[in-house]
Amino acid sequence: PPPTLYSSIRKKAMTCSESSKQAMMSGWQFQNSDQPVPSREELASSFTIKARPSTDIWAKPPSTHRFNAPILYRTMPLASFQKARVRVSAKWTTLYDQGGLILALNRRGGGHNSDNDRKWIKAGIEFVEGMPRCSTVARDRWADWSLSPLPLAAGQSAGDSAGANDEGDGVGVTIEMERRARDQTLWVYAVGKDGVRTPMREVTWLFEDEEQLECWVGVYVCRPSSAPELGDLCVSFSQLDI
Repeated sequence: PPPTLYSSIRKKAMTCSESSKQAMMSGWQFQNSDQPVPSREELASSFTIKARPSTDIWAKPPSTHRFNAPILYRTMPLASFQKARVRVSAKWTTLYDQGGLILALNRRGGGHNSDNDRKWIKAGIEFVEGMPRCSTVARDRWADWSLSPLPLAAGQSAGDSAGANDEGDGVGVTIEMERRARDQTLWVYAVGKDGVRTPMREVTWLFEDEEQLECWVGVYVCRPSSAPELGDLCVSFSQLDI
């Protein structure tokens, strides 16, 4: 072909190749969602995930197993995990609306990865009893759930927690999960605007048998309510760092 045509074809091929390479390098993908994966620029700044009604991540005896909520994640060996952090915010309006960080375990090589027996930890904001609260759920055999107030800055009272964390795009908080090296446990923190970390949960079993496990690390959104008048829950994420 003429040199100009050859150059154009070569340039397009390089562009496609580079785009594919970047997609593979990013390693991000969705579970339970048909949304496009955010671009590198969006992942580095901010992005939004939507959840339909009747979506949840939950396990309760005798037979409740739910793992149908949108999750944006990347996979890594559990032994490589050190820390994850993100800011999460939304207009929380409906009981059990939630979003935040998630870490889900899988056997390396794809064994024992069914939704009914997968172990996981999720932490973020959940709307309970009329207000958004910090929420942590750890699922070993079944899920254990705990709630705490949103973090406060100096001089604020407990009744100000939601308003103090409202930044225009809804009530938000920064959530952090971190491996504590000295005893190999996972600590979950809520981080206030002043940078002060408030410990919410210690998970002691997560890193047991870690050499045989890999993990999904990322963010999730759930809208468990099935009320017919509800639309999607839209949750914003920013400052994602893993």
